[in-house]
Amino acid sequence: MPSYTVTVATGSQWFAGTDDYIYLSLVGSAGCSEKHLLDKPFYNDFERGAVDSYNVVVDDELGDIQLIRIEKRKYWLHDDWYLKYITLKTPCGDYIEFPCYRWISGESEIVLRDGRAKLACDDQIHILKQHRRKELETRQKEYRWMEWNPGFPLSIDAKCHKDLPRDIQFDSEKGVDFVLNYSKAMENLFINRFMHMFQSSWSDFADFEKIFLRISNTISEQVMNHWQEDLMFGYQFLNGCNPVLIQRCVKLPENLPVTTEMVECSLERQLTLEQEVELGNIFVVDFKLLDGIDVNKTDPCTLQFLAAPICLLYKNLANKIVPIAIQLNQVPGDENPIFLPSDAKSDWLLAKIWVRSCDFHIHQTITHLLRTHLVSEVFGIALYRQLPAVHPIFKLLVAHVRFTVAINTKAREQLICKYGLFDKVHSRGGGHLLRERPGGGRGPGAAGLREGRLHVRHAGQEGLRLPRVHQDQGEAVRVPDCGDLHSLSPARGSELRPVRLVLLDPQCPPNHASPAAEGQGCGHHRADRGHAARPWPLLLASGCSVGAEPVPGQ
Repeated sequence: MPSYTVTVATGSQWFAGTDDYIYLSLVGSAGCSEKHLLDKPFYNDFERGAVDSYNVVVDDELGDIQLIRIEKRKYWLHDDWYLKYITLKTPCGDYIEFPCYRWISGESEIVLRDGRAKLACDDQIHILKQHRRKELETRQKEYRWMEWNPGFPLSIDAKCHKDLPRDIQFDSEKGVDFVLNYSKAMENLFINRFMHMFQSSWSDFADFEKIFLRISNTISEQVMNHWQEDLMFGYQFLNGCNPVLIQRCVKLPENLPVTTEMVECSLERQLTLEQEVELGNIFVVDFKLLDGIDVNKTDPCTLQFLAAPICLLYKNLANKIVPIAIQLNQVPGDENPIFLPSDAKSDWLLAKIWVRSCDFHIHQTITHLLRTHLVSEVFGIALYRQLPAVHPIFKLLVAHVRFTVAINTKAREQLICKYGLFDKVHSRGGGHLLRERPGGGRGPGAAGLREGRLHVRHAGQEGLRLPRVHQDQGEAVRVPDCGDLHSLSPARGSELRPVRLVLLDPQCPPNHASPAAEGQGCGHHRADRGHAARPWPLLLASGCSVGAEPVPGQ
């Protein structure tokens, strides 16, 4: 009778082992074996990090092994099991590896294919086609779409971290690491005694400097020694954490009435401002996205304001970028002066502080939260819903989205939720405030700056509207340039530069606002009308196109 050697690898993370009964069946091209209990006498099987081997003897020839079926049955109390992989040694001496890398919870059954990458067109055997279809059907029930707030990219349908599918939750070690790293950071920064500073305005620069008492490295010392200088201010727009806002100025902004006479002392080439623009020596950072955002009133005793500045920068003869003019709001006027390096030192420094604060808010909300986290989650969910584990693109991408959905869910649960951390320490507030902003409105008056008032927590927002990642009849997802950022809609889409990205998943979620009411329809509604489904490509930014499968049944 044919004999197979089965090697089972259990994960090394906490609580990965199990005491439950594990049964294995082999499915070959010529038949299927009986269930075999994987158990060794007087041995604790499937311990955390263990690699166990078992001999499985079958009655008949099975042919080429296509699938392995694993069943988990309760022994005493239910405990989840993390199976890494199974290696099968055939009677001919060949080795076949069946990767799993997922949790098996409760009394359940999973079916594994070998680890070779396969496209749908490569599967000629019916049982493999059926396995591919069932895997996607199961995933699509588990990974459902949800719109967390109007204007946000679609996310997974989970209110909190524990509602997520087990395979994309943080491991126990990861959760503990978060707590330990946070505590260590608080200790290193000596910040606990200064936490009250985040709930009120700082009185002077000494409060800021105290935060860095426990930090001793080259970068922190360099910043602390030079942060007030114009060279450091310009340097950070190119080399800081958000080097995506600065743009070459091809025409002076109409709402920034700056003249050559005003900035003459900063121009080193004895040219007019217009000539410097033509030579490409003038750069601009425009924070018009922040215009009209209301005051954050989370703490009624400490109103938080936000400016919407325009900052003009100049490349000097030393090839360094330095600021030459700052206007703190978008509408010019007597109450909105242009600050210059020739102004009083405190006025000029305070204007730069406002600009740096606005850069922080754009970085955290747009560059970091939106473009790094939220947009990635859309593709991560679509990956799980639309590509089976044997698909080569799934194998390439799955490691990169392993914790994406989990960290975003944590953020929605604790950071950008109502009364979350963003509400407390961010001027534009948390995610519950990120809705359509009211028309009109301006940032803080410049008169207060002239009087030397210092507010480190500045602004609130009653609605920074983030772009929604949506698909219209399979059209490319549109995400904006480094410039203006508004909610995406069919009407405004033409105003933005399209980046060549397409969602893998053409389905509309149940609560997704569909353009079908306007007679346009989306992939989901076309299928309902009987139109044949077509493959949906994933167009990478590089222009490289790879196939993605349509939803089964459409």
